[in-house]
Amino acid sequence: MTEPSLPSVVRYAGMAAAAEGAVALVLAVVLVVRGIAGADQHIVNGFGTAGWFAVMGAAVLAGGWALIIGRRWGRGIVVFANLLLLPVAWYIVAGHQLVYAIALGGVAIAVLVLLFSPSAVRWAAGARD
Repeated sequence: MTEPSLPSVVRYAGMAAAAEGAVALVLAVVLVVRGIAGADQHIVNGFGTAGWFAVMGAAVLAGGWALIIGRRWGRGIVVFANLLLLPVAWYIVAGHQLVYAIALGGVAIAVLVLLFSPSAVRWAAGARD
């Protein structure tokens, strides 16, 4: 039995997820630089937040890369991360930052739509086209 071919929607979702992971890693670096530069750490610990963004960013980047090269294990990480981004987008709406909320929520919804499209689900299940 041959492996099903990788649908383009999975590859596109992987590219978006890899970009999300890269953004999280960049944010981690920014938070570390701010902390080293002397930003106030009393209310929010920038170093701890940077560590969280680094771990999550690396995981999402790896999941995105896995989807790009056709590895099914990346789908679970990417779906989970984008499901978590939906309430974050809602929280951003509550913070009156509508443009950022729409951008984040739109990307998360787009990735989820791509990964739950019929061809992507067949691919994830290992079914032949």
